[in-house]
Amino acid sequence: MNLKEKVLNELKTVYDPELNINVVDLGLIYNVEITDDADVTITMTLTTPGCPLHDSITKGVRYCVEGIEETRNVEVNLVWEPAWSPDKMTAEGKSYLGR
Repeated sequence: MNLKEKVLNELKTVYDPELNINVVDLGLIYNVEITDDADVTITMTLTTPGCPLHDSITKGVRYCVEGIEETRNVEVNLVWEPAWSPDKMTAEGKSYLGR
C-alpha cells in the first residue's frame, strides 16, 4: 500500500459526528498531496461553513494522518469552493443515508 492509500484509509477513521459518516465517504476530502519528503497537504471542506464541529473534524483529520509513521508534516487546508453537496459522497456514503 502506498502512502496516499494509507492516508485515505486513516481518513476513513474520522467521522462527521452529526451524520456518522467518515470524511472520505462523505466527500469532504477534495485532495491529498504528498511530497517526496512525505509532507502531506489535505484539501477538504465541511458540509456547511457554519459547522459547529469545524475544529473537531479538522483536528481529527490532522491527528490521524500525523499518526502515520511515514508522514512528516501535515497541513489541512479548509476550503469552501467548490461547495460541498451530497453529490460529492461516495456510493458507500450515500448508502448510509439510504440513497
